[in-house]
Amino acid sequence: MSDKKIPRNKDNDYTETSAQTRRDFIQQKTDAQLTHLSQYSTDVSTLPGNIENFTGMAQVPVGLAGPVLINGEHAQGEFYVPLATTEGTLVASYSRGMRLLTASGGVKTTVLESYMQRAPVFLFASAGEARDFGDWLEQRYEDIKAAAEATTSIGKLHHIDQYGIGPMRYLRFSYTTGDAAGQNMTNKATYAACEWIKQNHPSNAIRYMLSGNIDSDKKYSRLNTLNSRGKRVVAEVTIPSDVLKDVMRVDGKTLFQQRQVSNTGSLIAGNANNGAHAANGLTAMFIACGQDAANVAESHAGTVYCQLLDNGDYYWSITLPSLIVGTYGGGTGLSTQKECLDILGCYGKGKANKFAEIVAATVLAGDISLASSIMAGDFVASHDQYGRNRP
Repeated sequence: MSDKKIPRNKDNDYTETSAQTRRDFIQQKTDAQLTHLSQYSTDVSTLPGNIENFTGMAQVPVGLAGPVLINGEHAQGEFYVPLATTEGTLVASYSRGMRLLTASGGVKTTVLESYMQRAPVFLFASAGEARDFGDWLEQRYEDIKAAAEATTSIGKLHHIDQYGIGPMRYLRFSYTTGDAAGQNMTNKATYAACEWIKQNHPSNAIRYMLSGNIDSDKKYSRLNTLNSRGKRVVAEVTIPSDVLKDVMRVDGKTLFQQRQVSNTGSLIAGNANNGAHAANGLTAMFIACGQDAANVAESHAGTVYCQLLDNGDYYWSITLPSLIVGTYGGGTGLSTQKECLDILGCYGKGKANKFAEIVAATVLAGDISLASSIMAGDFVASHDQYGRNRP
């Protein structure tokens, strides 16, 4: 074996011996000391499917924010939310927002719909052939659906959107995926469907690519904002004027002016979210609770809508149209991640919508807290107090 090749055990690479061999290897190659990377409580044998060349654990501090009162369709009651972050002030800010939401009678949460996509593209010699293929596809939908669903006991094909571009037919298969985020599930199902199409279409030379990139996997897209990818979730609250002033030291009129300015700035910049910082709460929850952190690229998209009511109270909502989360499979079963999901009562089957509602409520709390902090003039002071670890 080359002395530059990372050591692997072809018979069973998920053992403490294999991990130690790699740590010894990289310490010899780099002179790095892996004292902390080698300390963990996770059983190495549980890691197949989550990591290759396992060498150690990256430890991220976890803080608790809350409690936050949620009046959702799936999440009901008070919750303490685990946030994994290295950014000082973050947990304190989210806790303050949660205190406001709770003092306002709680945040209402609603899951509107839930899909996961894979979007293959079929290639033809002309636009007419591509159009005719689309007509044929609609006639054979039930057969295609059966071929896709034969690969999974959970996933269900809900619909197929079609987009004609030149001699190509872009398809967007949308599935429901139970409590799993579902990317791997939809890959396998769509591949089976495309192979069925290839074998049964009258043309002997039909060609396709499994992804034409309009599924926008781990990338923000306007298409996903409009059509939903993952879960479309709304978190909303009406904040009494006196509670807003007492907790945040701002009034509704001031916040509504800030919202107008912020909306204008988002329009100028072309932001994917006209709120304050959804990615902060999402990333911290994703890392703590075993979600794929790369999905923050899609999940952070959102639309804030606010109203200053006649009595001075303030209505605030955020809609997350492509929140990709799961409570079963992936990284959710890892030791510390499972414990964080257990804190929320969200580990396992039948819990994905509940978890999505808690995530949306957390994002709302963070947005309200940051916006209020900026307008109250304590944004810099709070970071100076909590966010500095320099001597």
